[in-house]
Amino acid sequence: MNELILEITEISPREFFGQGNEKINLIKKYFPKLKIVARGSKIKVYGDEELLEEFEKRFDMLTAHFAKYNKLDENAIERVLTSSDEDEYTSSANSGETLVHGVSGRLIKAQTANQRKLVDAARKNDMVFAIGPAGTGKTYTGVAIAVKALKEKQVKRIILTRPAVEAGENLGFLPGDLKEKLDPYMQPLYDALRDMIPAEKLVHFIENGTIQIAPMAFMRGRTLDNAFVILDEAQNTTHAQMKMFLTRMGKNAKFLLTGDPGQIDLPRRTISGLKEAILVLKDVEGIEIIHLDDKDVIRHKLVKKVISAYKSIEHQN
Repeated sequence: MNELILEITEISPREFFGQGNEKINLIKKYFPKLKIVARGSKIKVYGDEELLEEFEKRFDMLTAHFAKYNKLDENAIERVLTSSDEDEYTSSANSGETLVHGVSGRLIKAQTANQRKLVDAARKNDMVFAIGPAGTGKTYTGVAIAVKALKEKQVKRIILTRPAVEAGENLGFLPGDLKEKLDPYMQPLYDALRDMIPAEKLVHFIENGTIQIAPMAFMRGRTLDNAFVILDEAQNTTHAQMKMFLTRMGKNAKFLLTGDPGQIDLPRRTISGLKEAILVLKDVEGIEIIHLDDKDVIRHKLVKKVISAYKSIEHQN
């Protein structure tokens, strides 16, 4: 039986291995034919030479991921160990770039291959569609790209919008004035911004109009110049709303549209403006469509399992 000895030198073994070696135990599940023993900063692996070579390659990818993001969770381990493309986790000029230095020194980066594709697409194109299920970081990554553009003075303002479609709830019965009724719909956008911009500065930006958060109906009649505009939950737009929104684009504007075609809350027989737009615009130069999937899920590990379970039911119907 062959032996492989690896040593962790530039990162904390305790943080990398996890409490009670929980992360090593998870890694073991992906290599059931190898005997893996972790001691201190060293890890010894026993097994066939070919499997040891594969393990060493994947282990290097895991340590590189940890060094880049200063964390290694279950989703990241799965992405690294099941990836068919080693280049997805090697360093390159753009893949590991920090988009925003967030609140409390937090570094906001694209964490998956498709999120990095989204960053690159937004850099090269003035209109980008980010399509994928919940938890894949579409909105969060999009807001980070927008905040980066604002900080680098590529645009003068950020405009964030969502269609205020009722997902099983009646907007009219919610308490408060119009803003208070609409704020729950915009909460994911506020949450992302609070991670990236200090509270006082964010309030100032919202008050002076540098950052605008509004329902989609407020876009009608406007020309959006010098702005990074994000339409979130675009699957809940109608044909007329989507056409109206897309034609608001002004000079020096960037448009990013995010959505999940699997979570449409429109009335029955109403065509999703997002689904239609993807078909109509897929061959238009200057527009790029990025598809994210369950491999990009960065929420709780159960989110990926939920998506997979529902996907299997949908395929049966």
